[in-house]
Amino acid sequence: MMNYSSRPAEEPAVRARDLTVVRGTRTVLRGLRFTVPRGQVTGLLGPSGCGKSTLMRAVVGTQAKVTGTLDVLGHPAGHPTLRTRVGYVTQAPSVYGDLTVRQNLDYFAAILDPGRAVADRRRENVTRAIADVDLTTHADALAGNLSGGQRSRVSLAVALLGTPELLVLDEPTVGLDPVLRRDLWQLFHTLAAERDATLLISSHVMDEAERCHRLLLMRGGEILADDTPDALRTRTGSETVEAAFLRLVDQAAAQGRTKETTR
Repeated sequence: MMNYSSRPAEEPAVRARDLTVVRGTRTVLRGLRFTVPRGQVTGLLGPSGCGKSTLMRAVVGTQAKVTGTLDVLGHPAGHPTLRTRVGYVTQAPSVYGDLTVRQNLDYFAAILDPGRAVADRRRENVTRAIADVDLTTHADALAGNLSGGQRSRVSLAVALLGTPELLVLDEPTVGLDPVLRRDLWQLFHTLAAERDATLLISSHVMDEAERCHRLLLMRGGEILADDTPDALRTRTGSETVEAAFLRLVDQAAAQGRTKETTR
């Protein structure tokens, strides 16, 4: 395991400068500038349609028509050396319904770590990943017979197979019951604390902001704030992150009106 405490504080897991994405006639991301610190849980929060998924696709290197600078773990986003260092979980579970949980993971493990010589290592990684997401008792169940929340956990297990340094999770708790949401957030913090992983987690549920070390608050393709929950509450004089977010939205709207009247 790498000792990230020896890294310079200025070396983040993700660094964006003037990051812009244009889709047709619409600018989806507008000159974003932000960093994601290593070894922490960073929340990407904002309403549906504000550009969170587009930003995450840009980070993992699957988004087209990206301009500006976007460095991930010291390389340009999408660099071939990042394939085993970055785990990505989309909103829709990415598993095969006609395979069991273990067969799904065996398949993806063979892609990540091919060759007969490492078969024992692959089996160990599969068993560990299944245990990480608390699906050991469902390891031999068909993925298609699982609940939506359980399928989401299988997708997360796939992302954990290679013990990635950066995990990018697009609304991983949407639609889950409160107990499962709590358990997943406990897992996210365990990964950060015990495995030195960096997690970038999107959500439109503002109470999840309180569970993050750091927050990126988005609206309309722009970053409204890049700070800790405590700093945001203090800065806006708010009791909750949700109230802080709403205050920042109002401030941004007021600034926009001021600019319009001074033209």
